Amino acid sequence: MSVTTDRPRAANTSAADLPPSPTGTRRPGRRSGRRVVAGVLLVLATVVTFWQVDLRRHIDEQFLAVARDVPAGQVITDADLRVAWVANPSGLALVPAQESGGIVGRTATVPLVAGSLLVSAQVGPVAWPAEGEAVIAVPVAPGRAPTSLTAGSRVVVLVAPAGGGGQLAPQQDDGVRRAVATVVSVTAGADQVGTQLVTVLLAADAAEAVASAAGDVSLVQLGPSQ
Repeated sequence: MSVTTDRPRAANTSAADLPPSPTGTRRPGRRSGRRVVAGVLLVLATVVTFWQVDLRRHIDEQFLAVARDVPAGQVITDADLRVAWVANPSGLALVPAQESGGIVGRTATVPLVAGSLLVSAQVGPVAWPAEGEAVIAVPVAPGRAPTSLTAGSRVVVLVAPAGGGGQLAPQQDDGVRRAVATVVSVTAGADQVGTQLVTVLLAADAAEAVASAAGDVSLVQLGPSQ
């Protein structure tokens, strides 16, 4: 008896016999990258939306602006004012447009320049100078005042005795030789080349003492917080 043994033959597997691979297979790295891009776009969209909402909230805020030049001390009229739209007025003491009724009829404490926004500190009482204040003009020789003086600058007015070699005389009483003032205007003097005629606003008693004192006037400019 003969026994025949059948050995399994190696399968001749071809690519056509393999099961098809799932369609649309994505690599993990590509999917993660798309998620990152989507997250960045979402953040940018949130920032842009917040900015637009904040801009729309402030864009309709109306404030008063100066329509034409107004000298210091002049009464402010309707024609001197106009309405301006300010997107973000934070940190500025601007005057809202609806308060124009309380501004008209009052005076400008400093010269107002056309096109500038009106700040509450630039508006004074109905009468100017106010009660207890006075305005005087002092001649200042060359070299006795900073060249940066402009309307609105705060200064110390010092009066030195005539012939004293530029040394200040001791104060005889409060305010006689020294007074803090606000510059109203600065013009060129007519007596000497380089001389300035500076108009200042200060307390009435100090103004009388300075105006009656004989001697050379010097002006010391102060910082905004002094």
